[in-house]
Amino acid sequence: MVVATKAPNVLRDMSVEDLHRTVELSAEQSWPHRTEDWELFYELGEGIVAECEGKVVGSIMAWRFGGNYASIGMVIVTADKQGEGIGRQLMEAMLERLEGWNITLNATAEGLPLYTKLGFEPFATVHQHQGLAPTMPLADLRPGERVRPMGATDNMLPAIYSQTLGMDRDAFFERISRDSQSVVLSRDHEPVGFALLRRFGRGRVIAPIVAPDLGGAQALVTHWLGAKAGRFCRIDALVGTGLSEWLEDIGLPCVGKVTTMVRGKAPKGSGPAKVFAVASQAFG
Repeated sequence: MVVATKAPNVLRDMSVEDLHRTVELSAEQSWPHRTEDWELFYELGEGIVAECEGKVVGSIMAWRFGGNYASIGMVIVTADKQGEGIGRQLMEAMLERLEGWNITLNATAEGLPLYTKLGFEPFATVHQHQGLAPTMPLADLRPGERVRPMGATDNMLPAIYSQTLGMDRDAFFERISRDSQSVVLSRDHEPVGFALLRRFGRGRVIAPIVAPDLGGAQALVTHWLGAKAGRFCRIDALVGTGLSEWLEDIGLPCVGKVTTMVRGKAPKGSGPAKVFAVASQAFG
């Protein structure tokens, strides 16, 4: 009698040569990530893959910010290997690497039970808005308010971003801004917010969006949607800021949501500005 046995799954460090396969894994999930999106993930972070008989069947990535916070994302297991515990193995391996760090992630409904068992707790919700950018009227700016391109003297923006998130994102901001078009919201000539626009997935993503209030966030979004009218745009809006409801009203629909979870101490932002849209569901 011949007894069939499953080939073992091997976990190892992700390499740049694995990215062609990780693109395929995300496409299997109907996620829109391009090779260029994965290359940015890899450049800024670290990854582990699960391999079976020489083929990559699962992935996980993490990004460290400063010395105390990290985020986990791109947790994927190919369809015919789901149910074998590979997702848990990948998570446990990455959590071992990140021992002592406060860790955040954005969980789909499918991943929520596993992350809860691993000690993650929910603390926010993100609504994914996307579609063809609607035609926008001119932004209704208050006296002394202006939306302008980011300039060489706007070197305080990374610090504003880090302060609003409650974690060190200075180096991260400087890197993603190189691949982005950026506008600044100023009031009485002082920068108080910003929004970046970059290529991602099926089109463009407006991310992150930081502003002192909903009116400021609306002015920044109005600028970019107006500039990209009729083109595919995405915004991952934090629930509770009022931005998600406004995006629905202007015709950029919510197509899904994720639950932001933390293992450890939840980040607590400070200062006059706050985050209205995250940099991405992976980065947080």
